[in-house]
Amino acid sequence: QVQLEESGGGLVQAGGSLRLSCAASGRTFSSYYMGWFRQSPGKERAFVAGIGWSRFGSTYYADSVKGRFTISRDSAKNTVYLQMNSLKPEDTAVYYCAVKPGSSASYSNPSFYDYWGQGTQVTVSS
Repeated sequence: QVQLEESGGGLVQAGGSLRLSCAASGRTFSSYYMGWFRQSPGKERAFVAGIGWSRFGSTYYADSVKGRFTISRDSAKNTVYLQMNSLKPEDTAVYYCAVKPGSSASYSNPSFYDYWGQGTQVTVSS
């Protein structure tokens, strides 16, 4: 089992910044991919950003956050971060981190992720 714990959500005004953290513990894999997803009421869970855990891990971003969000990792701390800048009201959602054992294939499909955190609320006011 893998345990994921998100933190860093909150209320921020439009144009502001937040940094989300996701600390992983428990079972380890030889290779895996970590992703951030978000879900707002009435909408499906959507991919935000992802990063591979290898030294040359690939990163991907949803078009809606490119240039504003940055995903990074600290291997020593088993933690992945999501730096969110220039936040917009439409970024309001519950943000989840997730782990997908293996490669980055199908990185944007939540069905391929086996482990999920409990989520952290991000609210951006206009």
